[in-house]
Amino acid sequence: MEYRRCGASGLQLSRLALGLWHNFGKDADPLRCKSMLRYAFEQGITHFDLANNYGPPPGSAEINFGRILKEEFASHRDEMIITTKAGHEMWPGPYGDGASRKSLMSSLDQSLKRMQLDYVDIFYSHRYDAQTPIEETMQALSDIVRQGKALYVGISKYPPEQAQKAFELLKANHTPCLIYQDRYNMLVRKPEEQHLDLVAKYGIGFIAFSPLAQGQLTDKYLHGIPEDSRAAKNGFLTEEQVSRNIDTIKGLQAIAIQRGQTLAEMALAWLLKDDRVNSVIIGVSSKEQVADNLKALENTSFSEEELQKINQLLS
Repeated sequence: MEYRRCGASGLQLSRLALGLWHNFGKDADPLRCKSMLRYAFEQGITHFDLANNYGPPPGSAEINFGRILKEEFASHRDEMIITTKAGHEMWPGPYGDGASRKSLMSSLDQSLKRMQLDYVDIFYSHRYDAQTPIEETMQALSDIVRQGKALYVGISKYPPEQAQKAFELLKANHTPCLIYQDRYNMLVRKPEEQHLDLVAKYGIGFIAFSPLAQGQLTDKYLHGIPEDSRAAKNGFLTEEQVSRNIDTIKGLQAIAIQRGQTLAEMALAWLLKDDRVNSVIIGVSSKEQVADNLKALENTSFSEEELQKINQLLS
């Protein structure tokens, strides 16, 4: 496994991180979850990404992770980067959502109890909350570090203007932002316009989530919409989105074959080719999928001709 320093900090992150958004909730097979985590760690993936509302139901991913951590990895805690977030709705009422000081601090206390931890390595403000002064949110993050409940802090999905203000506030508080997290893949390229240069300017790391566009950048949809797929269930991904992108996806698949990669491997490699991208969060449901994603690290170089073909398809 290759590790890279996160922005201008001294912290090194594995190039792939294991995200536990889906497939790790209450109904997940405990043996499968344990096998997946153990295999990922054995292969050098040291970074595990959670949030307070991951499940389903919300909170269950942290509970399952905490149980496995205690049973399997208690002696390896100092070799792991464990992150969580707060900002999206977690419980009913005025304090279970948003980025107020009350919400962030209460949520982190609950997350630590669920995971049976004294601290997390990185705590994120999961989204920008226009109803809360950004000064309040950043002061809460700074105080969380001073309380020893998180070693570092980050932000996720902030508009560029607010992200820049957050970076400056945290720096002034002497608790600089370590990392910025956002959706980034071949089909969603907004970070290239809005955030990658910004985080590089401030010496902040960048980590991408949804690198395979919820399965679109795999071979899953090349021959139609499987009945058990996310698109068929009309969740975060719809059949209309897949239909709109299918010609592009097939074109990318052809380039991947010429490179000797699967489409998923190429999609991950394409993100990792950029030095500003420190790490990429993969979402998997088995250790076999972890192994498949790790193959992307074998070739993250692209020729100018390949990049031109890819950009023509994506444009």
